[in-house]
Amino acid sequence: MVDVQHWLSALPPGVVYLIVAGVIGVESMGVPLPGEIVLVSSALLAATGVVEPEWVAAAAAFGAIVGDSVGYAVGRRGGRPLLARLGRRFPKHLGPAQLARAEQSFARHGVWAVFFGRFVALLRILAGPLAGALHVPYRRFLVANAAGGLVWAFGTTYLLYSVGRAAEHWLKDISWAGLVLAVLAGLGSTWWLRRRAHRAESSASESNDVGPAVEAAAAAPAVGSVRAGGEH
Repeated sequence: MVDVQHWLSALPPGVVYLIVAGVIGVESMGVPLPGEIVLVSSALLAATGVVEPEWVAAAAAFGAIVGDSVGYAVGRRGGRPLLARLGRRFPKHLGPAQLARAEQSFARHGVWAVFFGRFVALLRILAGPLAGALHVPYRRFLVANAAGGLVWAFGTTYLLYSVGRAAEHWLKDISWAGLVLAVLAGLGSTWWLRRRAHRAESSASESNDVGPAVEAAAAAPAVGSVRAGGEH
């Protein structure tokens, strides 16, 4: 992401806005591209004053809404065979397992999967084509698509813009000792969380190992009874 931000910083602002809209738009059509990385990098770039946050957000929302609509039209025309072809072309992103999870989300949440899918990497790519293939009414799709695109684009941009501005101001005033303490605190919390996760995983593994042993012990008396019955 740092490389993307550095690359974008060398471009004119207008080109940055076009790249944000283009990458997010193509991603929303069903092609796996790093749309969120481009948006995050551009929002952090806005915090340094290179680009304007409102134009970054507007470009991202435009790309998301238009891209999803094009993906919907393509999915409605191509149907499931199109999704199958995309899965063969991008098996790591759009394989059968990913498609099945996306369909479960649509079955469970309906058109709201389009809105919330904008915040999930998998559904952000598949929402448009899958909604079209499943013949979701376009008006309902468009409302959820537009709402999700606007909330995602403007919310992400201004959240990261605000965080970036605050971090820049904070780092200007902080001493090196405070910076070292902050880094150490971050490393310590990361180590603690990993240790807790490792313990939870170990406990789960022990539970899985104990389960078959308990079942075998429970089954042993039954086997003995059968043998005893055979002797009589």
